[in-house]
Amino acid sequence: MIEPTPIARGKAIRYGDFPTLCDALDYAATCETGLNYFTGKAELKTVLTYKDLREKALVLAKRLVKFAPKNARIGLAAVSTPDFAIVFFACQYAGLVPAPLPLPVTLGGRGSYERQLQRMADTGDFHALFCPATMEPIMSSALNDQAIPVMTFDELDNLPMGSSIRPFGADDLCYIQYSSGSSSSPKGIIGTQASVSANCHGISKHGLKVVESDRATSWLPLYHDMGLIGFMLTPLMCQLSVDYIDPQDFTRRPISWLQLISDHKGTLSYSPTFGYELCVRRWREDRELDLSSWRAAGIGGDMVRPEPLTEFQELFGTMGFSQGAFTPSYGLAETTLAATFAPLGQGLLKHTIDMGRYTRTSEAVTATDITPLEDRRTFVACGTVLPDHTIEIRDFDDNVLEENKVGRICLKGPSVSPGYFRNSQATEASFSKDGWLDTGDLGYWLDNQLVVTGRFKDLILWHGRNIWPQDIEWAAQAAAPHRCGRACSFAMGGVGDEKEIMLLLECRTRDPKLLDEIYKTVMGAIRLEVGVPVKLQLVPRSTMIITSSGKLSRARVKAKYLKGEIIDLQNETPLQIVTHGAG
Repeated sequence: MIEPTPIARGKAIRYGDFPTLCDALDYAATCETGLNYFTGKAELKTVLTYKDLREKALVLAKRLVKFAPKNARIGLAAVSTPDFAIVFFACQYAGLVPAPLPLPVTLGGRGSYERQLQRMADTGDFHALFCPATMEPIMSSALNDQAIPVMTFDELDNLPMGSSIRPFGADDLCYIQYSSGSSSSPKGIIGTQASVSANCHGISKHGLKVVESDRATSWLPLYHDMGLIGFMLTPLMCQLSVDYIDPQDFTRRPISWLQLISDHKGTLSYSPTFGYELCVRRWREDRELDLSSWRAAGIGGDMVRPEPLTEFQELFGTMGFSQGAFTPSYGLAETTLAATFAPLGQGLLKHTIDMGRYTRTSEAVTATDITPLEDRRTFVACGTVLPDHTIEIRDFDDNVLEENKVGRICLKGPSVSPGYFRNSQATEASFSKDGWLDTGDLGYWLDNQLVVTGRFKDLILWHGRNIWPQDIEWAAQAAAPHRCGRACSFAMGGVGDEKEIMLLLECRTRDPKLLDEIYKTVMGAIRLEVGVPVKLQLVPRSTMIITSSGKLSRARVKAKYLKGEIIDLQNETPLQIVTHGAG
């Protein structure tokens, strides 16, 4: 009977102070820790110690050195299996640049996935693509018109063996990470050995303050920065054991994630808000859990929504989940992963502001007793910036703003990517020559902690007001939470005040009476809480398009809507679209 790797390293802990990933694995291989892969029922399936990972990666690296020239890009299907870790690190020892690729289930349909894969292969100029045998047909089909070989993991063992390795140096590349919101033109974010090392050090030493007794647990996909950097590279950089459950298994059995934490005394685990929300919805009181070991329950990858997190805290607090365990943070793939962390033990620091005042002056002023309920909006602080990094809140003239003034979040530091692979136009749009990154997010300072308010491009300008689509979406979901799923709001048609504000709401019923009740309830809530005219359409489950990190892609849902590809449950036909100009 196999046993998972232990918590104890057997060697002194090091906090990511390595010049390269190869150096980090060389040290981790001297420890007792490693990676553990579990089934959807939280049963141990495979163990890969860091020692075994290094040995297998070195053997494969000698084959890859003969297979491809240095710095060639390798598309790599990011499955949650030992094969992915072995091939990823074999690329590091062979001097090849892996580009972790999303899996078909995340992109909503074979045709859509194949088009996405083709664009990634084009922008990354792949030398080859490696994948499990089960994925070879769809990947070969996607690249049918391109001279890019698709090879299964098993076939790599048949490559000719070379005599030496060619490891990356401290000044070399590390990987290409495709941004989760990429659609028509995927942007390959460059990760360097230096930026990855800097971020892993900041996360482990300062953000999460890793200690000897820590153990990581993850269901996050490895093609997204929160899964790849947060729960494969950072744990390896500080020699942590990690317990994995496949993302698909998590969506089917989210409580298995909590079961792993309970069974193996996990202390560090992250999720977007929706992961915690899913656990609350699926809890059946059919087992006993002990979550008292979980000291840092991180939240990242999307806007931090306080209501679902509060529900999780109340439900699982009876099972040992600490009130201060929640650790909101902020980051993006362009900064490798993390930029800020809430102080450990702080929990959810909420700030309710007067949105009426915010709309008029761009100030985040604390709501008072006389602030109308419909003008109140609660945000969660995402903590302080990592050492050696700087964040500035700027207006659109690049003036640095003072506390409580909302503006663009700009960031500088050693974790920031040098830009997008072979995409100078996108790089120049986001990265300045002196090293600053314009994140595209808006936020403000609250007592030296960053509060993120949303994406600038998602703002809806209506009659002089700044309307946040998430305000409309959250109001809709709150009005009928048990019968409705995701919501998506966007503006379309016309210019200026002639825009029409759309709201699509997923429903888990087709009963006409229930749909009519949902429609009336939600419309009433929108009028009361948001105060803008909205055209509501009730749509089937799984209508929304979600990025690899679990974020709603409003732009892609809007495009789907404009093509007439969304069903109206109250009419049971694709929506009939009439456009009035550019959307």
